[in-house]
Amino acid sequence: MVPMIVGIGIDRIEIQRVAEVLARHPGRAPERLFTPAERAACERKADSASCYAARFAAKEAFLKALGTGLSGGITWHDVAVSARAGGQPVIMASGVAQEVLEARGANSVHLSFSHDGGSAVAIVVIES
Repeated sequence: MVPMIVGIGIDRIEIQRVAEVLARHPGRAPERLFTPAERAACERKADSASCYAARFAAKEAFLKALGTGLSGGITWHDVAVSARAGGQPVIMASGVAQEVLEARGANSVHLSFSHDGGSAVAIVVIES
């Protein structure tokens, strides 16, 4: 069977905006928006704001591709950004987000993101 695109999402965010939110709410914002593994990965980076911004953009792009946003019980922790052994970024869905993926017959999620020039951008393609 030929793969079919179920959804496409893209997001861009200014890194400075993320840095300001993190500075205003240093404990609460990262805990609310990112999983423990995501926080650990970003806190190891010299430029943690760029890391957080790219992951936030990836989560937003995924929610757009899914077509739900943060609704129907989906939380920020239901969408996590990780990396494969070679460093390729990957979206890990759980909870309600995983249920929606399964209901749509999705079996593959592709993610690419970048951060440069003061912005972070991400694109997600979901296939069935």
